[in-house]
Amino acid sequence: MGTVGVIGAGVMGRGVTIALRQAGFEVVLVDISDEILKTASTRLNDDARLYSILARDNPITGTEIEAGTQFTTDLTEIRRTDFVVENATEKWLVKRPIYERMAEICGTETIIAVNTSAIPITRLGALTGHPDRVLGMHFMNPVPLKPTVEVIRGFHTSETTIDISRDFLAAMGKKSIVVNDSPGFVTNRVMMLTVNEAVYLLQENVGAARDIDRLFVECFGHTMGPLETADLIGLDTVLLSLEVLYEEFKDSKYRPCPLLTKLVDAGLNGRKSGRGFFDYTVTNRG
Repeated sequence: MGTVGVIGAGVMGRGVTIALRQAGFEVVLVDISDEILKTASTRLNDDARLYSILARDNPITGTEIEAGTQFTTDLTEIRRTDFVVENATEKWLVKRPIYERMAEICGTETIIAVNTSAIPITRLGALTGHPDRVLGMHFMNPVPLKPTVEVIRGFHTSETTIDISRDFLAAMGKKSIVVNDSPGFVTNRVMMLTVNEAVYLLQENVGAARDIDRLFVECFGHTMGPLETADLIGLDTVLLSLEVLYEEFKDSKYRPCPLLTKLVDAGLNGRKSGRGFFDYTVTNRG
């Protein structure tokens, strides 16, 4: 398993790519346009510089990442890999054709890891023709800095697939915790409710954004509060995850807060856009 396919060159795909290159794997990074891949290449270099500061124990340069990464828009290139990590947008209409295509491309022994926040693994696995080789692999953001991965067993996922995948993660220096398939799994089913309720608190003017987050950091010892966490994940991704949970469970407790929807409509998606619940452009203005 020297070469790994990574589908999606966004925030999560880039994070997975860096973590794989740190562990010595070659990467085939696939996305839909050369423009997206060019942007990913630039940002991989920026990310490498940042993570070399934050994680001094295993630094890697942008040059080293690029040397072992093939950037391509041709999905058939994953045919030469035995393990694929899929990181496409949290939309069924986006993911479905990718899995239908992988059913034609991938060998019957290829393991497909779904890096998703909420979409059921069993449903995606059914599209591949070999659902026993499909599992969820929910990496946390930023991937190179997070030591543990939530692994999700689909209805048909074999124990062999689970074992190989846990060994794969161990080779990346990651611990893993296995849970069963359910929309949102464990982490996002709880986290998205927390984030959504924090947004309602902000909308209702119960507290300012910074004060809401300070309570979680200073009272509970969290690394960051729910609103800053949402900014890091991306408010558009948070909204998509909540919409999936709302659709799957038909439970009003997952109804996205109108303020969250408004911010996404305004293009204020958090760190990646420069502004979300907090403004990330201030320091850049020097």
